[in-house]
Amino acid sequence: MKIALGAMRSVKNLAVVVIPLMILMQLARDYRLMERLLGAFAPVSRALGMSKRASLPLLVGLAFGLAYGAGVIIQASEEEGLSLRDRFLVILFLVGCHAVVEDTLVFVAVGANGWLLITARILAASAITVLCARFLPRSAFRVKVDPHGDRCGG
Repeated sequence: MKIALGAMRSVKNLAVVVIPLMILMQLARDYRLMERLLGAFAPVSRALGMSKRASLPLLVGLAFGLAYGAGVIIQASEEEGLSLRDRFLVILFLVGCHAVVEDTLVFVAVGANGWLLITARILAASAITVLCARFLPRSAFRVKVDPHGDRCGG
């Protein structure tokens, strides 16, 4: 019973953040604010080897982390046809930069140089993402279908 109540509290806390975020994102789309913001961010996604469609999940993931960014990645995949390659590259970059604000604040509290930490993490994540975008064959991102119609890895 105690575990169930804790889980329900966690879901409630997540919903308090995620639902308003999704509403704000929809309003921003309706009023075309997203296009302007994403247009400005598109060169970043292109420099990392991603399409312009990957800008939204990349931006949300950077701003709000993997937990909230994952929902946007799923939504972009379904609604905007985000390719498997773009999904892979967005997630790869965000894994290198997840919790960049929180982790940095923790380390700054114990005496680390925050700017050095942020810079190093962003540069490392960017380098890994660009290298994968450049050297992984596009065929690695094709989804194969077996004779029974099931999706296979690929």
